[in-house]
Amino acid sequence: MPERILVCVGWPYANYLLHVGQAAGAYLPADIFARFQRLKGNEVLMVSGSDCHGTPITVAADKEGVDPRVIVDRYHPRILEVWERFGISFDLFTTTLTPNHYAVTQDVFLKLLENDFLYPKMAEYLYDPEAERFLPDRYVEGTCPHCGYTEARGDQCDNCGRTLDAVELVNPRSKISGATPVLRPSEHFFLRLSALESRLKEWVSEKRHWRKNVLNFTLGMLNEGLKDRGITRDIKWGVPVPVEGYEDKCIYVWFDAVIGYLSASKEWAQIRGTPDAWKPFWEDSSTRSYYFVGKDNIPFHTVVWPAMLMGYGGLNLPYDVPANQYVNFSAGQKQSKSKGTGTWMLDLLDAYAPDVVRFYLTTVLPETTDTEFREEELIRANNDVLIATWGNLSNRVISMVHRNFEGVVPESGPLAPESQALLDEAMTAFDSVGAEFDACHFRAALQEALRLAQSANKYLDERAPWKAVKQDKDHAAETLAVALDVINALKVLLHPVLPFSTVQLHGDLGLPDDVVSQGWGFQPVPRGTVLAPVQPLYTKIDVTSEGAGA
Repeated sequence: MPERILVCVGWPYANYLLHVGQAAGAYLPADIFARFQRLKGNEVLMVSGSDCHGTPITVAADKEGVDPRVIVDRYHPRILEVWERFGISFDLFTTTLTPNHYAVTQDVFLKLLENDFLYPKMAEYLYDPEAERFLPDRYVEGTCPHCGYTEARGDQCDNCGRTLDAVELVNPRSKISGATPVLRPSEHFFLRLSALESRLKEWVSEKRHWRKNVLNFTLGMLNEGLKDRGITRDIKWGVPVPVEGYEDKCIYVWFDAVIGYLSASKEWAQIRGTPDAWKPFWEDSSTRSYYFVGKDNIPFHTVVWPAMLMGYGGLNLPYDVPANQYVNFSAGQKQSKSKGTGTWMLDLLDAYAPDVVRFYLTTVLPETTDTEFREEELIRANNDVLIATWGNLSNRVISMVHRNFEGVVPESGPLAPESQALLDEAMTAFDSVGAEFDACHFRAALQEALRLAQSANKYLDERAPWKAVKQDKDHAAETLAVALDVINALKVLLHPVLPFSTVQLHGDLGLPDDVVSQGWGFQPVPRGTVLAPVQPLYTKIDVTSEGAGA
């Protein structure tokens, strides 16, 4: 029976170009997973959008002296360009500026307030005496009280990953003026996380399929005890607080951004003309919902958002949060938008074909530990693995069929043991590779698929159809027909990682419909099929080329 799968992907701030660390951390893994589930015949909804209310956007706007919408309008189209060129197959990628998102966010706010999980409280907040304004969390930097990192933000420490309240920072400084902030009172709404702590612990303790780092971090946070967290701020850019008397305040970004998964699902349903189509993805308990984020977003997706969903009631909690570690570059330096360090995706896609980038990044996905991006390794992966193991396999088999059988898939009689063994390996690969994809082990899935390609190359070398065709054409026909069957299997197995070149190969094999229609499973290439003229799937990269740079 088909399953229903909700794929939620972290919302990037619309204030900067996307870098490789973001692509490998959340968006490529999410796309691989969604494409696999579609091949399986499952009902998939994959949503995200540009986070337009983040304080990094207002910081950038303040620096330029423009309205925050100017920054959003500049960068949101560039984000969309990356998704199109990189092959990230969202069902909807929207923004937090839509009337729909405002309405859904305010509905969640009011429901939590009605259920007594929100309450107003007077508290002290950091205020810049020179700029004469309250400072949202990201307008403040200082020393982390937990690990001593001197460039911690007011909402989170990038070094130890802990969520923070700006008033906890040691030696805080304003990012606006550089002044030392002072404390001033203001009334705001707080999320009653403390009231949901025991429910969250019980829920998280059952998640044995979560990655160890995600589970351990979350349990550690819960065991330390949860503090209620303010969800409104003295800012003008954001979703208005839907309560009389709070007209000069807005809902804070971390609260409204996670609601975006729900609002985007509702918007998708409305666009389709089926307004209730979002409900099975959120209300049917058999639906599996996955949240793909970087490790810095773990607490918001394993504690805060589940707490909000519990408080709201009637909506599914996350099934899995396969958060990744960081992709570093240049001797371990973290890829970072905020610090302006990294390799930018549009530069990379200008230099290399999208499937080449997807292939290399899949080999270095930071699923369990931090990894490192090296452009020379991307080139090596293309030349020595992608082409040598996979691209040349399909190229030379199709070429031999054209050269010796007029481009028509030849008939094959009873199979030799080695031919049947290779076909058996191809059939079972769908189980082994599929299990890795379904468990969000994408590097292992790719390695498992490439093992089949290696077996096919060995099979060709041993049976040498280029020689056999001169003495025993039936022998060559069997070899090439079996090889084409395995290539067709590899096309499907590799499609989640290599969607562009596998679509090309599907056409080269003379097959009808498309790869997704073929589905997840072994299918031989019908004998008598006319193959298209051979086209190399990949191009060797000159190692002297300059590439994308940093």
